[in-house]
Amino acid sequence: MEKTHHFLPNSSKELEGKMLKQIGVATVDDLFSDVPKDLLLQQELDIPETLSESEVLRHVESLLGRNKTFPESLCFLGGGVWPHYVPAAVDEISSRSEFYTSYTPYQPEISQGILQSLFEYQSLICDLTGMDVANSSLYDWATGVGEAGRMAVRVSRRKKMLVSRNVGPERLAVLKTYCEPVNIEVEEVRFDPNTSQTDMQELSDKLSDEIAGVYIENPNFFGSLEEKVPSIADEVHRHGALLIVGVDPISLGVIRPPGDYGADIVVGEGQPLGLHLNGGGPLIGLFAIGNDPTLVREMPGRLIGSTTSLDGEKQGYTMVMQTREQHIRRENATSNICTNEALLAVRIAVYLSLLGPSGIKKLGESVLSNSHYASKLLSRIQGVDSPHFKSTFFKDFTVAVDASLDPEEIYSDLQKEGILGGLPLKRYYKDMPNALLFTVTELHTTSDIEMLAEKLEKVLSG
Repeated sequence: MEKTHHFLPNSSKELEGKMLKQIGVATVDDLFSDVPKDLLLQQELDIPETLSESEVLRHVESLLGRNKTFPESLCFLGGGVWPHYVPAAVDEISSRSEFYTSYTPYQPEISQGILQSLFEYQSLICDLTGMDVANSSLYDWATGVGEAGRMAVRVSRRKKMLVSRNVGPERLAVLKTYCEPVNIEVEEVRFDPNTSQTDMQELSDKLSDEIAGVYIENPNFFGSLEEKVPSIADEVHRHGALLIVGVDPISLGVIRPPGDYGADIVVGEGQPLGLHLNGGGPLIGLFAIGNDPTLVREMPGRLIGSTTSLDGEKQGYTMVMQTREQHIRRENATSNICTNEALLAVRIAVYLSLLGPSGIKKLGESVLSNSHYASKLLSRIQGVDSPHFKSTFFKDFTVAVDASLDPEEIYSDLQKEGILGGLPLKRYYKDMPNALLFTVTELHTTSDIEMLAEKLEKVLSG
């Protein structure tokens, strides 16, 4: 007699066969034919016997006890998620039930409080980026890049994207994943090996009337600032393409916002703005655009607007745009984002309200000062080239070690010394076999940075 899992009624082979026939495939494996074979599990799952609740709890706690976490281990590991201070007020306010239980309104006009908080979030993101319109968030930076690329194609009616090779490798991979099913070509532009800045000559050579958009990051994945962003913007716009800029929002306290140098779409990761590390998630994607009706109509996600009553006496808030597929637009939706990170948007609104313009500037100055001090200290270690790229950097910076040393071993040995970081870059760049990426933020004290230098010197000396 055939057995069916009591929690999985569809595990019946007869029912499985009917479903496969209905969707037009022969086996379940056919559903995963586009996944590389080396990523598929080639054996049955090793599921242990059942345990009692108390036994499961002890087992999970023992596994968690093996983690090396911040702040027990000093964290200098960036590359997409960074250690920043989260004021206690952010946790306190965002955990109130008024926000915590109503963060994603499905009858939105009833929820005036949450709509106002999201409107404030959008306004603060516009102030920070120098843009005119922001949505009330996406999943993370990477999905923001993917959505921006497809949006540029819809607006321009072209089918090709250019991306600087110095952007986050995982973000680039997500962009390609978004673009491949709709036949959008993504072509990379090399960066200067001495400065890590986008190669202007190659960008100029590859730009044409076939390009829908160009994506750069400022600071880039290596932490270096793009010094020629106005020239990049002019060159991109001269060919009728859109300029998409990825940002670390903390950096905007000390460098020019993208709106000042002609960005059409700005994306970024909001995690530094009041979100804990949380093991790498949940995150929140920032997304802002210029004041162009065509861009507004094609923008993914939710857009909250402010209005007044007919007599002008009362102010109210409403969801003026929601391009999500399960609402009104169905197959005509501009985005497949099925929800957003609204509770995290509330946290960011609280965080930015607490800091204000002067606070975000002081924070940026602190990060800039600490990271440059760390780089200078590491440069005094024999066999260390710091910073490896000769350009101004913010928070993240790259160091190179002697060719005889293995960055993976250095990374592992530093963990044993209570240091998380730096990230071995050969995982993403085969032409950088001896480079590591470090990050330093406002949380790192002088003694923390000196300990990093001490431990790195110890590890390198063997």
